[in-house]
Amino acid sequence: MKKLLLLFTVILMVGCKSTSPVATNLDNKVERTLKGMWTITEVSFPGSEYIKVTSFDMFDSQCFVNSDWTFVSNNNKGKMTLNNANCASFSSDITWYINKEGKFVMKVLNAEKSKKVSQGYVLSIANITENSFQLLDKVSVGGSTKDLVYQFTRVNQ
Repeated sequence: MKKLLLLFTVILMVGCKSTSPVATNLDNKVERTLKGMWTITEVSFPGSEYIKVTSFDMFDSQCFVNSDWTFVSNNNKGKMTLNNANCASFSSDITWYINKEGKFVMKVLNAEKSKKVSQGYVLSIANITENSFQLLDKVSVGGSTKDLVYQFTRVNQ
């Protein structure tokens, strides 16, 4: 009976493989492409000229225009700094990675150790080139779901 129970448990564990977007299988090739310094040049979504959306549970999405981001691919650390003159200044370390499903997974650390930060953000990544890429976040606008697009451009060093 114990052997049957053990066999059933093993089958159940194998059959219930996690499909979580925060799975730790990494896409290192894409991560290396993002290594370096970037600026968000545009934040847009349908209706953005009329509706305000809060990004990353912090600030109005337009406050992220002209923000600086640094991505270090070998340790998945980085930093974001808001530079928009119309908004409060803000800077924080981040941890990030790209999983095999093409999702960008990020935690804003706010001077806390990453293991103590329980909430993060999962965004889609698209249109990756050597000098630009987009992060897409799903937001509810007027009762429907829209893509909030963060357009990143590489900073020449």
